[in-house]
Amino acid sequence: MKEDQVKSLMIEQDQFLKSEKSKSISERIQTLEKLKASIKSHEQDIVDALYKDFQKPEFEVFTTELFVAYKELNLFIKKIKKWSKPKSISSAWLNFPSSDKIYYVPWGKVLVIAPWNYPFQLAITPVIGAIACGNTVVLKPSEHAPYTANVLEKIISEVFEDSQAKVIQGAVDTAQVLLDQKWDYVFFTGSVPVGRIVSQQIAKHMTPHTLELGGKNPCIVDASANLDIAAKRICWGKFLNAGQTCIAPDYLLIHSDIREKFQQKLIETLKDFYGDSSKASSDYARIIHASHFERLDGFLNDQKVIYGGISNAETNFISPTLVDSPDFDSPLMKEEIFGPILPLFSFTDFKDLEETINSFDKPLSLYVFSENSSFTNQVNQSFDFGGGVINDTIVHFVNDKLPFGGVGASGVGNYHGRASFEAFTRQKPIVHRKNWLDIPIKYPPYKRLDSFKSFLNLFR
Repeated sequence: MKEDQVKSLMIEQDQFLKSEKSKSISERIQTLEKLKASIKSHEQDIVDALYKDFQKPEFEVFTTELFVAYKELNLFIKKIKKWSKPKSISSAWLNFPSSDKIYYVPWGKVLVIAPWNYPFQLAITPVIGAIACGNTVVLKPSEHAPYTANVLEKIISEVFEDSQAKVIQGAVDTAQVLLDQKWDYVFFTGSVPVGRIVSQQIAKHMTPHTLELGGKNPCIVDASANLDIAAKRICWGKFLNAGQTCIAPDYLLIHSDIREKFQQKLIETLKDFYGDSSKASSDYARIIHASHFERLDGFLNDQKVIYGGISNAETNFISPTLVDSPDFDSPLMKEEIFGPILPLFSFTDFKDLEETINSFDKPLSLYVFSENSSFTNQVNQSFDFGGGVINDTIVHFVNDKLPFGGVGASGVGNYHGRASFEAFTRQKPIVHRKNWLDIPIKYPPYKRLDSFKSFLNLFR
């Protein structure tokens, strides 16, 4: 879409925001119900699209894409009226007599830029929050998942007028045109390097934003851990979606006392999950596109592969792969892996953990497997990360009562459930002063400085 077309669309959305329809919460709820019905009617289209894009297993489509979307829709349909009510706040006694309230108002025109790894769920979830809160939306889905992008465009066009929500497809040049405009809010999900570019682009307009990024998420396996359960939960969280998950474990730190035993359990678990040939498994996805495949395949150069390491450029296939203690200066450890490659390291004491984890930017997630509560508390208190789980991986994402987001380089802001409501509204405070009492001390000419200094002593 050309820049003049985008500007024309934004004018339409400005007009919608001034309409009574945008202000009506009952209208928003009806729209969300309509969106839910449209998604339901296109379930098979979504399943087919995700398979065409990167052979995503149908079970994973329902659990990681559709389930999350339905859950968010149901929550907003149920809660948006209650959340949107003005909140009465106790007044400052200096303003006596007055009544104070916080009003929750939409930002306005919201731009959502979605990624390719969960191309339906990570596109539609912020759209749900933005629309529920009374904003308009322009959604740019990822060009690397074109079949899913087409289904998203079909659903959005069925449910919304362009003045309320519209999908604009395109590649980097389209994103550049969109980011050049003055939005009221920008919601971006993607890689850390692209997130930095987005942040720089929108800074010129001082646009409030949410950046959902990623990082090198550590996963610690203590000697006290239940190794059978840990192996299953780590392999599930890491190799779900062929490892293309921003909160997947990026590397393992295994206590040296159990290293060999746990390594073998990981191998056995992967064989249980995907058989002797994961390429033949219908439960294992592919890498999204050729350039990402080449990036991941290159990571394996000169590495000591413990298990897997099989790749096929024709089908963008990389098998679940375990790598032994790669050099921290290698490409594999220089950036987020975002694929089905899992480096394994050993540690002997807590100092080892600190040296390793603190050598990277603050991660989006951290996982620790241990039956020792003192150890898990020490981990939680010693490291800063977006969110974490004890004795499992990635499951914090599904609880809509928990805010989801990063810290530092792994992201800015939170969303999901109530946190999405707080992201897509701003708090507008209003103080309503009464007229039946008006204390004159604040007005010029100022004659009571000594009295005020005495009063100030109460705060000194």
